[in-house]
Amino acid sequence: MAKKPIGSITRGTTNPNRLRRIDRFIAELPVLRAVEAPIVVDLGFGASAITPLELLDRLVKRNPRVTVVGIEIDRARVATAAAHESKQLRFIHGGFETPLPADLSANRPVEVIRALNVLRQYDETDVAAAWRLMQSRLSPNGRIIEGTCDELGRYASWVTLNSSGPLTFSVSLRLQGLEAPSKVAERLPKVLIHHNVAGEKIHAFLAALDAAWLKNAPLASFGAVQRWVACCQHLAEAGWPLAKEPKRWKLGEITVDWAAVDPSTPAK
Repeated sequence: MAKKPIGSITRGTTNPNRLRRIDRFIAELPVLRAVEAPIVVDLGFGASAITPLELLDRLVKRNPRVTVVGIEIDRARVATAAAHESKQLRFIHGGFETPLPADLSANRPVEVIRALNVLRQYDETDVAAAWRLMQSRLSPNGRIIEGTCDELGRYASWVTLNSSGPLTFSVSLRLQGLEAPSKVAERLPKVLIHHNVAGEKIHAFLAALDAAWLKNAPLASFGAVQRWVACCQHLAEAGWPLAKEPKRWKLGEITVDWAAVDPSTPAK
């Protein structure tokens, strides 16, 4: 008898191109090139097959042998998505236990699990168990990308984990017309969103990001990208443990070590 999938049915709403910022990040993960034929999971793909279709389209440019597996806890969504199946795009009924189609070897570890806009619909107390389940399915250098974005993909944030735990926290923003980077507070991952209050690390990080954005306002005349890059440089110089990746900064992205925002440890 098949085991019951672990998780709950979510609203399943999505839009074309909503996850482009996250897909762009995933496409640069070293594991995609290190493994000959990697498997990437779109966990909780929703009522439409659009996000796994877009994910495959973006990743085959990095590794032509990649396979994307869409997993949904709603059987009806899996049945609808099946019309889009191909050799490199598969769909299966499941949850955080992350099953694979039998012909891919059901227990084979996977290289990447993308779980976007899934856990935000759960309680914070459910996050740790969901993380552990997904972590148990990772290959040795595999990664989980778990987070949230707005409906149009303009504001996104996510945690990157390996099999041992969270590694980094990333924010990606549409810079044009951005008033304050803390706009992303509305789309923080479930593990962080309730901790965005004075005295907590994530609150301090977003406040520092806003302050750096404001400080570099005179650069706005040269464009939002130049202002954002200066903002990131300012934080790095102030001692924030950033991934020093100017190419990614120019995309409106910033990544900081998990320890800098970890809600389980006290702020200084």
